[in-house]
Amino acid sequence: MDWFGQAEIEFTHARYPRAVREKDGTLTNLLNIVEQATPPCNLNPLLFNGHLQTMWTATRPQGPKVYYKRKIFEADHERYRGTFAVDFVVPPHELEDPTLWRRTVYFTDEELQTLGSDDSKPMVVLLHGLSGGSHEIYLRHALEPLIGEGGWEACVVNFRGCARHKITSGVLYNARATWDLRQTVAWLQEKFPNRPLFGLGFSLGANMLTNYCGEEGPKCPLKGAVVCSNPFNLEVASKMLQSSIIGREVYLRVMGSSLKDLARVHKDQLEKYSNVDVESLLDVTYLNEFDRQLQCPTWGYPTEYAYYRDASSTDAVLSIQIPFLAIHSTDDPIAIKEAIPFEEFQQNPNTILVTTSLGGHLCWFEFGGSRWFTRPVANFLNHLAFNTDLESLKPEPPTTPLGYAGHNYVPMRRKLVIGPDDLAY
Repeated sequence: MDWFGQAEIEFTHARYPRAVREKDGTLTNLLNIVEQATPPCNLNPLLFNGHLQTMWTATRPQGPKVYYKRKIFEADHERYRGTFAVDFVVPPHELEDPTLWRRTVYFTDEELQTLGSDDSKPMVVLLHGLSGGSHEIYLRHALEPLIGEGGWEACVVNFRGCARHKITSGVLYNARATWDLRQTVAWLQEKFPNRPLFGLGFSLGANMLTNYCGEEGPKCPLKGAVVCSNPFNLEVASKMLQSSIIGREVYLRVMGSSLKDLARVHKDQLEKYSNVDVESLLDVTYLNEFDRQLQCPTWGYPTEYAYYRDASSTDAVLSIQIPFLAIHSTDDPIAIKEAIPFEEFQQNPNTILVTTSLGGHLCWFEFGGSRWFTRPVANFLNHLAFNTDLESLKPEPPTTPLGYAGHNYVPMRRKLVIGPDDLAY
């Protein structure tokens, strides 16, 4: 029983978590770091279940102010042709662009010419949720303790067509669309060669980031990553939501509507660049119907469930080789408990799963509107960035063998081959 908003916290991990060396030379392990980074979870007792926590976001609290400047990237791989927008956190400014969200403007040509630095500040790359962007309140809450006096640099990779960026090709985004993140990270390595890079993903962006870390495996350039409210097993989550009235008529309907709104904004571009039946797409009601009309013809999946199985990040957990933290509420009505891969986290010493018994989806509201999840996120990232020997955070193969009984089980072997050089497993 959770009394007065006091949530229970549990840690799921391998028997022998990954060892980490501190800057002073002492050895600790990933579990110790996460436990120290995780404060008690005392939430608003008036929001006493996942539905109330999640629905409270509809009140649209203002949230902290974060200022951005935007760079448009041209995809550097012809199979992923098109453009995408990356918003970089910058000091406060008075500039406005009516075509973008508040406090966001484009870099000038002169500023773009001088982008880059030899400093060694830690930098976090963020991925937002389903149809959001850098303006999302939960994302700005997570950024607030890191930027400015926190000492971090940050940027947000907006999914194609999100955050008021027009799509320019038929290559859109989906739950395993890691190509724009991969290009951004490579660009950051070139422009900021001394900065240790970290990842932070939310909801659908959490699924993408988990997939990215699993795909990169021993080559992952990130020093660590955190994901919040990852749906993990998309097929299980979708079918469970469809099986209940509130899941179907509230969550799947709302998510479907938000994506339809996005499709309306890009209606002309979708008709020009894609093979999607746009009129049928705009006639759907639920998220799974939207995926059937958009993801299946776009990527060649026979059903939306084939797409969900292939894009899920459950198996990616087994291939992660960097320090990786997942934060999840077991009363999340969208990224449901039944879709959490507890056993996979127990197999990989590079990963820790923190679950709370209250919190909803990307919420964890406390009294006064603050959000609990921002503290373990910031504490964990700060410890890795400022207290550890960064060399000890390099990719490290899981101690548990993945090739069982000689059958060569490979977690990241995908069904959809996007390109000949894409995950050749």
